[in-house]
Amino acid sequence: MKARMSVNKEEPRIYPVMMEANKLLTGFEIDRKTQELIRIRASQINGCGYCINLHTKDAMKLGETAQRIFALSAWWETPFFSAEEQIILKLTEEITMISEHGVSEDVFQNGLRLLGEQKMAQLIFIVCTINSWNRIAIVTHIVAEVD
Repeated sequence: MKARMSVNKEEPRIYPVMMEANKLLTGFEIDRKTQELIRIRASQINGCGYCINLHTKDAMKLGETAQRIFALSAWWETPFFSAEEQIILKLTEEITMISEHGVSEDVFQNGLRLLGEQKMAQLIFIVCTINSWNRIAIVTHIVAEVD
């Protein structure tokens, strides 16, 4: 696959805003490893190879296990994720695929119950941010680097 264009080169005001959003995420209550799981799962759903590659490496640098990363695409079929992580992953999926069925009331209410309103707001923003990055990368064919 060949890159189509560079959004950053053609419109240099976009990346600083996206990077500022990324900086904001570091101060959230949702820990960094969980944020990487969110990014990986959304990127799997969207088919963003660049972001899957990037965030898998980042998760492993933070101490995430290969076993959990390998199982992420079928997390509900494993015992590897806590109740909080499960609702976070379910919300990640429903928000990422929002055009299909929206976010169900049951999943939303379970999220509020387990996370509280502030963490729920943070989760929504994390998912929206990675979905934006995925779309930039997919549309422009940003290519993952081979190690």
